[in-house]
Amino acid sequence: PDHAIGRSRGGLTTKINAVVDGRGLPVRIVLSQGQASDKAAVPLLLEGRTVTDVIADRGYDAMAVLDLIARHGGRGHIPTCRDRRVQRTVDKSLYRLSNLVERFFNKLKHFRRIATRYDKLARNFLAAVLIAATRLWTRFEPTT
Repeated sequence: PDHAIGRSRGGLTTKINAVVDGRGLPVRIVLSQGQASDKAAVPLLLEGRTVTDVIADRGYDAMAVLDLIARHGGRGHIPTCRDRRVQRTVDKSLYRLSNLVERFFNKLKHFRRIATRYDKLARNFLAAVLIAATRLWTRFEPTT
């Protein structure tokens, strides 16, 4: 449990779950095991936060997630899975902003220590992810 390593189709993996702001900079980061559902990380990502709009991909499509977002004062903009009988509509112009998370992960993969996961303990790996995220923040913050 202190390694956050799980077995998935690709082998031993760790998932990095993140919340980013409107500029694509990380606000909250949580680790989970590779086989764990994305939905399991949502309570940790929203803990102690007041949200307005939450944009996520189909992996987060669950009524429990939408209810949790509503309890935190926000609205969920999450498309439904294709196998659902009742399909929700999502504003396409707003949903396009979900690529900010994908761009954050692309920037994070430029750090070799993150891309290869050399650390055995989850706390050390999370520390490396947070250092990389801090470096991304310092690129965009004014230094005057």
